[in-house]
Amino acid sequence: MLSLASADALLAPLAEETALLLAVSGGPDSTALMLLASRWSLREKIRIVVATVDHGLRAASREEALFVAGEAQALGFEHRLLVWKGDKPLTRLQERAREARYALLAGCAAGIDPRCAIVTAHHADDQAETILFRLCRGSGVAGLAGMAAVSTLHDDATSQIRLLRPFLEVPKAALEAICAEAGRAYVTDPANADPRFARARLRALAATLAAEGLDRAALLRLGRRAARAEAALRRCAAYVEESARIEGDEATARFRAVTLRGAPDELLMRLIETQTARFGSAPRLDRLERALQQVAQALARREAARMTLAGALIDVDEAFLSFRRAPPRSPRIRSDRSPAPTSRAPP
Repeated sequence: MLSLASADALLAPLAEETALLLAVSGGPDSTALMLLASRWSLREKIRIVVATVDHGLRAASREEALFVAGEAQALGFEHRLLVWKGDKPLTRLQERAREARYALLAGCAAGIDPRCAIVTAHHADDQAETILFRLCRGSGVAGLAGMAAVSTLHDDATSQIRLLRPFLEVPKAALEAICAEAGRAYVTDPANADPRFARARLRALAATLAAEGLDRAALLRLGRRAARAEAALRRCAAYVEESARIEGDEATARFRAVTLRGAPDELLMRLIETQTARFGSAPRLDRLERALQQVAQALARREAARMTLAGALIDVDEAFLSFRRAPPRSPRIRSDRSPAPTSRAPP
């Protein structure tokens, strides 16, 4: 059974870090992370800072953030209060709040130490919920693998911040028990049960799904299998990309059509995704799949094709598949039938 005495075992994945920024919202999971860090044998060797993001979405959010600040300081940690400023979006609120949270955390970590990593308390229940959420959204293999224990955030164009999730195999109940053992209060976010949000609706279905066999263990098993498949696909895609690549300049990437012709669609799609992100931005999966269909068809028929995808220009001909940055769009030309502009001010 896990307890505060398990700190060294639970935080072992963080042992090689120079500095850590703990993301602590005040909920039981992140409070347990902070409590375990306070008992960690390496605490004095690694600089540890606690950060709380005040999203400003609820009247109590500032009070809760200050509560966390007091708890962190009582445990001897530096604390940073990060505020999401400006108008809040009316749609995709949780997604955009998450983006803002990670941006604030990345900026804070970069200011602490160039090598500072962010640590979150995402646990096994969060992982299962993420896999279920992505399954409902029709995610690909990479999405079904769930959250990675180690990933990267971008603070700006040149700075990369590592994001560490050491608790992905730890049940939520175990983290709640650690808070109880320490006698520490924690914050309960009412959004976790708000039916306006998809994740809250999925939580309400948990018992029904578990009765049909889709419980936490089954979802985590799916995630592990998807992660293995994703690792294999990534390696195969890299091999195909290198085999087909033609050395060129930074402005254009070219690949031999003969090498790509007949390649599995999944590997070809990954090449398109990688190169599009290099010259434009990461494309949405549905748009990527449409581009794949066009490229694969042109390669198979030895036909020419041209398309843009997420800011990248893709060209196919009998010999090559090439990528470069798409030129700026030309301004739309006013139709002759459109009313001519006037100099009169609007009423």
